Amino acid sequence: MLALRVTSPVFASLQPTVPASSPGVVAAGIETGAGADADVTAAAAGDRRAFERVYRAHVDRVYAICLRMLADRQMAEEVAQDVFVRVWQKLPGFRGESSFSTWLHRVAVNVVLSRRKRASVQGARLADDDAINETPARAVFVGERLDLDRAIAGLPAGARRVFVLHDVEGFTHEEIGEQLGITSGGSKAQLHRARMLLRAALNR
Repeated sequence: MLALRVTSPVFASLQPTVPASSPGVVAAGIETGAGADADVTAAAAGDRRAFERVYRAHVDRVYAICLRMLADRQMAEEVAQDVFVRVWQKLPGFRGESSFSTWLHRVAVNVVLSRRKRASVQGARLADDDAINETPARAVFVGERLDLDRAIAGLPAGARRVFVLHDVEGFTHEEIGEQLGITSGGSKAQLHRARMLLRAALNR
């Protein structure tokens, strides 16, 4: 069980199952529409049960983002928990200027980047841009999706982050540059590198 390890009662009651999808696969069936909007509004006002529903509707998606960016199963699980702790703290300030899912994904990316920076300061390198990182599979899948997931996990860290942010999450190069502390040109170069490496990996 993936339990949120914080002391607040709202998280103590959440005992979700670890997402059973393959690494990085986006979960289907995310709740949309008036019901989801009502849950977000109620959760922002402190409704614990509404927040549980929000959590369960989006946890697979958030986990997928974390796993794709970190290429580390255990760390992705920990960071996904941190994301929802941050969401609970920041949700009262959500004003609906963008969709909730867009806002949530930006929070997730920021938490991932903050974790990487903190680990770097502590001297713990999570990944090296010149290293090939492999993520152990959570379940046995076949076909193109498994090949793509493995290829993404095997990208150098810098190229992987840009590929996920641009081609998976839909951020612009300017937004990626701002989040990663690189130029938009650097983001474009990393994306080109990622696509070339993915093409080569998938054609083997």
